[in-house]
Amino acid sequence: MRTTISEIAQRAGVSPATVDRVLNERSGVRDRTRDIVMATARDLGYFGPTDHQRASRVRLDVVLPAGQNSFMLTLRSRIIDECVRREDVDLRIHDVDRQDDNRIESKLVQLRGQTDAIGIVAPDRPEIRELLNDLAQSGIHVATLVSDIPSIAKVGYVGIDNRAAGRLAGLLLGRLLSPVGEGDIALFVGSRAYRGHEEREMGFRSILSDEFPELRITAYAEVGDDRDRAYEEMKSILRGRRIAGLYNIGSGNQGIGRALREAKLARETIFIGHDLTNATRLLLLERTLDAVIDQNPRVEAREIVRMLVSAAQGRTEPDYPPRNQVIFRENIPLD
Repeated sequence: MRTTISEIAQRAGVSPATVDRVLNERSGVRDRTRDIVMATARDLGYFGPTDHQRASRVRLDVVLPAGQNSFMLTLRSRIIDECVRREDVDLRIHDVDRQDDNRIESKLVQLRGQTDAIGIVAPDRPEIRELLNDLAQSGIHVATLVSDIPSIAKVGYVGIDNRAAGRLAGLLLGRLLSPVGEGDIALFVGSRAYRGHEEREMGFRSILSDEFPELRITAYAEVGDDRDRAYEEMKSILRGRRIAGLYNIGSGNQGIGRALREAKLARETIFIGHDLTNATRLLLLERTLDAVIDQNPRVEAREIVRMLVSAAQGRTEPDYPPRNQVIFRENIPLD
């Protein structure tokens, strides 16, 4: 994004009108002020990147799960938008099959010596941890995104507190079902290989045990964030029992919602999910989903880029991690 006249004026300590006169070569400005404005404009890249800025561009690689996961597609788009606004980043995004750890490992091997910084969403596996530590030791700055991998040498983690998110989902489900007093619950997991999903499940089970022991998890499905698998699992669950509520830790909300609608149970079953996307927005509006716990992909994109670029440029900045936000039908944000 090009530097604005207002930004030049603020940095140079003059008015926007003075900057406008200087840039358009009009009279009425002292030579000293003109020199300051021109120097400031050059430093801020108003006339395009300087040789120094071109030389200091950060090679940033982001590794994301491939597929049609609506949240990941949104996050991908937000990361691209964030980097387009900056003149100090060369971005490459790598979409890898989430079901094939070897693909992730191969990609990380390829990136050795070819990048300055890596942001990654990946399972917490020993082989992946070892490769990330090796890359960090080689001088590449590494940060985890959405789902953390704690035991690696990294710049930081950008994402919500997933255990707190799971507890929040349990609290919502328990309170919304409190007039019933008891009931059977279905729990859907994307993939327990991702620490984030594992932590959400831990938090959910913990608060049900502590505060809502009358709610029983009687159905469990690991669906790999696949909406078709989620649909089939939900249909199978509904054939065998009546559930009072369900919590979906990952993606697949569309499939679950479809099965509930077909069984004419959408408005009778309390349904808690994650991430505000176009799909979950519609599910909220039609009252199939009761609440979404959102992690704000725009903030995550901004923070992962800022964190890694700053590290590659030898700077550290304070963290502004995304927060868990509960969205109901009545408070859906415009964007």
